Amino acid sequence: MSGKSSGSLTTIEHTFEVLEWILSNNGGTSAEIADRLDVSSSTAHRYLSTLVKEGYLVREDGRYHLALKFLALGEQARTRKDVYTNAEEYTQMLAEESGCRSSFIVEEGRRGIYVYTSPGSHSVWTRSTIGKRIPLHATAGGKALLAHLPEERVDRIIEDGLERKTEHTITSSSRLRETIADVRDRGYAFNREEQIEGVNAVGAPVLTDTGNLIGAFSISGPSNRLRDERFTDELPQILLGITNEYELRVSLS
Repeated sequence: MSGKSSGSLTTIEHTFEVLEWILSNNGGTSAEIADRLDVSSSTAHRYLSTLVKEGYLVREDGRYHLALKFLALGEQARTRKDVYTNAEEYTQMLAEESGCRSSFIVEEGRRGIYVYTSPGSHSVWTRSTIGKRIPLHATAGGKALLAHLPEERVDRIIEDGLERKTEHTITSSSRLRETIADVRDRGYAFNREEQIEGVNAVGAPVLTDTGNLIGAFSISGPSNRLRDERFTDELPQILLGITNEYELRVSLS
């Protein structure tokens, strides 16, 4: 690879690093970006000025923030498949019927991606997480996806490492494989404080009539509310009912 190509790739990597850092920190100054990239202030300023010029950042009160231009990119990514668009309605239905925070996620790049979320009437978590990337092994929807992904893809996900999110997270490959097999047999997955302390969830895969994986729906809430028969029986039945309705709509469309 020539030096020019290598330099171009480094520039792209730094550009995305800037954007990701600004996203995670709800904005930042030129000095903070320079420190983050370990570059001079003038170099950081060139990155930021270019992103402002191209419409991807805005500068307000000395801080740089993501611009609304990203809305067009994100919406195109989310709506490029009809099945993703149709899932929004069913995510809301799931939240209304369960009273819990409901989500629709898909697998991309060996991670789960929130495509739609709805807070539910009794949810304590109202902040949108649309677009957030999550580990598949530590979430109910993620485990529902793992149960229906090709074996070789599951192998690669395990090889990437099973990050411990809480003391309850499954970090053993053998135990995860056993859990995936149980999910496949049962039809839905549980998350018992494995991603976030104090939060339980149940998730189910969304499949086409030919068995192809589309995504997964999940219901989550405080572990003191989601427990006993409500968690192990009532909510899974609500989840499966909405999921089956959505699958029928997909098969008839």
